[in-house]
Amino acid sequence: MLTYYIYETLLGQMLIAADERGIVHLYPAHRVNREGMEQGETPLLRLAAQKLEAYLKGEGDVLRDLPLSPRGTDFQKLVWQALRTVPYGETHSYAWLAQAIGKPKAARAVGAANGKNTILLAIPCHRIVGADGSLTGFTAGVEMKKQLLELEGAL
Repeated sequence: MLTYYIYETLLGQMLIAADERGIVHLYPAHRVNREGMEQGETPLLRLAAQKLEAYLKGEGDVLRDLPLSPRGTDFQKLVWQALRTVPYGETHSYAWLAQAIGKPKAARAVGAANGKNTILLAIPCHRIVGADGSLTGFTAGVEMKKQLLELEGAL
């Protein structure tokens, strides 16, 4: 069972949901299907919200130590694990990410896995850009990606 709460942030309403192991969703509220979830607030959700607020105030990569419980295929989890190694304030390409997981010809598959990430910011898929530096492919919208990268000083 997932417990969720919706927090008002500088990015708009963000839904944070968790199971007994960690955060499952940190995502714009209007983009999450809440079927099968229970609304409530837990200590972990409050902690995640506090860390999200600190991150959005420019206090650095404070989301890195949150316990996460990503849901996806083994390949997606491999990609998401590699995403967590991209330092705050830096960007890398999809090709770099494919290389980082040992699958240099899988840039498109890496991009697809990036698009399935439901734990934005804590799994920093916004730090992956096109080979030419273009702000491509962010499920929460390119404008939000730009805001996040500007906040981190990567643009």
